[in-house]
Amino acid sequence: MAEVVKVSNNQLDVSARKKTLLLGRQLGLGSEEGYRPSNASIIERAEHRALKQASQYQSNIETIYAIAISHSSSEVTGADLDPDWVHQFFKLAEQIHNRNMQELWGRILANEVSSPGNFSLRSLAALKQLTHKEAQMFEKVLTMAATINGDSKLKLINGYRHTGGIGQLFRKSENVNIAFSLFGLPYSSILTLMDAGLLHRSEFETGELTSKNPISFTLAGIKKTLTPKHGHLILSYYRLTSTGDELAQLVHPKPDEEYAKALGALFTKDFKLD
Repeated sequence: MAEVVKVSNNQLDVSARKKTLLLGRQLGLGSEEGYRPSNASIIERAEHRALKQASQYQSNIETIYAIAISHSSSEVTGADLDPDWVHQFFKLAEQIHNRNMQELWGRILANEVSSPGNFSLRSLAALKQLTHKEAQMFEKVLTMAATINGDSKLKLINGYRHTGGIGQLFRKSENVNIAFSLFGLPYSSILTLMDAGLLHRSEFETGELTSKNPISFTLAGIKKTLTPKHGHLILSYYRLTSTGDELAQLVHPKPDEEYAKALGALFTKDFKLD
């Protein structure tokens, strides 16, 4: 058994070495056809690396631009793009290497050309720091997001709580929450998206709900009316930041119907759901 482990570790070492050497070539630090770092001066090595980087940045911009064209319509638009926005966009976009993220940036550019002013420079700067994995987490949030009382801002409803009343005496807990982790969104992902600036860091709540003042919400494309069976109930939710709201305009994932059903079931004890 010890012999097998030794061989396995050696294979991992070789694999890691090969990956490191490949990374060096990608960065212009390693040998390749027609170029040997050992035969070049430090100025020549710097120029070679800068050329490799400029070539990659150019490729990134061309890919994003081509994606934007593919998402652009033939409709006439009114306002022109802000030159400063365009400059900053491409300055940031040239450093986007992941193909899936390039798709997102291309759609942002197409969206701005059609309707300028929807995506701020502040949001672009935040988006540049977003990894593909974080983007997938955010997309998962959007499959579970709802609108409340006609407000277009998306919210992630996580349950409700009791604020008092005699009924509270017979309950084990004042909070009734849904487990996001059962639907592929663990709390660690919520925290990650907060750090990424896509979700606010604190939970939000509605005012105290009454049977005379029901609320409506739309989830998974279905509109429901939530009427409290008694007083002392408050709905809780997470809210997207302004950057999250802007990004949500470009991502339209398929709603999580299982989550919608589970949330509906969560409400049945204390609410009438129509």
